[in-house]
Amino acid sequence: MTRRAGALPPWGMAVAAMLSVQLGSALSLPVIATVGPAGTAWLRLSMGALVFVALARAPLRQLRRHDLPALLGLGVTTGLVSIAFLAAIQRIPLGTAVAIEFVGPLTVAALSTRSARALVWPGLALVGVVLLTQPWRGLINASGVAFALCAAVGWATYILLTQRISDRFTGISGLSLTVPVAAVTAAVVGIPQAAGHLSASVILAAAGLAILLPVLPFALELLALRKMTPTAFGTLMALEPAIGMLLGLLLLHQAASAAQIVGISLVVLASTATQRNGRRRPSTGQAAAAHSELDLIG
Repeated sequence: MTRRAGALPPWGMAVAAMLSVQLGSALSLPVIATVGPAGTAWLRLSMGALVFVALARAPLRQLRRHDLPALLGLGVTTGLVSIAFLAAIQRIPLGTAVAIEFVGPLTVAALSTRSARALVWPGLALVGVVLLTQPWRGLINASGVAFALCAAVGWATYILLTQRISDRFTGISGLSLTVPVAAVTAAVVGIPQAAGHLSASVILAAAGLAILLPVLPFALELLALRKMTPTAFGTLMALEPAIGMLLGLLLLHQAASAAQIVGISLVVLASTATQRNGRRRPSTGQAAAAHSELDLIG
């Protein structure tokens, strides 16, 4: 991470994180075919943990006993979500999996708002996601949907815990504690699944994928959640299926139907509208840390 990351608006960091996630997920499919979803999650998270430990100073002296539940909870959640989502995209299309997983942040957005009027935007985003992914087409893989729903629950938890960690520790230092926990969590299933299938090419591919996911998105999401409300962030996540669709159009020449174009438009509208009141008011502690934060993420 560089000083330029801190200059980005919070919604820009969130969009950049989503783009990185979608690229990382699509490029992970060959690795998944070799070492399985849990093995892929373990390799990526392990590589990512090494990067975060190298880049950020672990805030060991700042740790308090009451920090441990959130830190351990976020680490375990991250590991489980990574496995569940990769298992989902192994069985169902990427766009469908993302749309189902979006139920998590959408629920956070809906439950976090104190205004009934604000619920219009998450609702509009959900309509857009349905039009975008068109779940009524094709056969449904029950296990794939189940894994995606598990990822949705985990993603909702991830958003809330990430915001708590971002408020507690400056810069991306908290990730040097949580991502190693996520790697250990994924290792429980990932090592047995990957055993006998590891090679230099697979490890090298996992190292490259770790930059796209988890390194860039985790850092950008943590910094964005420091400045955004859960409602704004959760609704903005509706852009992720749209990003996947646009990448398919631009890179894979996959044409979008009229309904999908309408869906993308609704998602963009909802995500833009929710940003009007999406910035958080920094606490006294956050304001005091603002001047030194960029030095810790450089």
